[in-house]
Amino acid sequence: MTKYSRKFLAEHEADLELYRAAQAEMRSLLGGAKLPKMDVLKEEGRKLTAKKKQLYGEYQKARRDMQEIVTIKANIDTLMGYTEPGRKQEKER
Repeated sequence: MTKYSRKFLAEHEADLELYRAAQAEMRSLLGGAKLPKMDVLKEEGRKLTAKKKQLYGEYQKARRDMQEIVTIKANIDTLMGYTEPGRKQEKER
């Protein structure tokens, strides 16, 4: 425990108790592990952002491909007469 002057301790004792309680709680939550440094967190954030951008591009391509497939299916259904209610005929020739 750090030694404080009597005057400082008298003025800030409540704040110091809150700090110590918060510090003890953080130690229990972390289970003895230390918090990562800000540089490490920033680098991890940059990596995650780059991966998100790449995956979003793949998602957009898959979405466009799927929309094209849905449009083709709708066109085929229309040509085959499947979209008209009560008229589900298969035309075989």
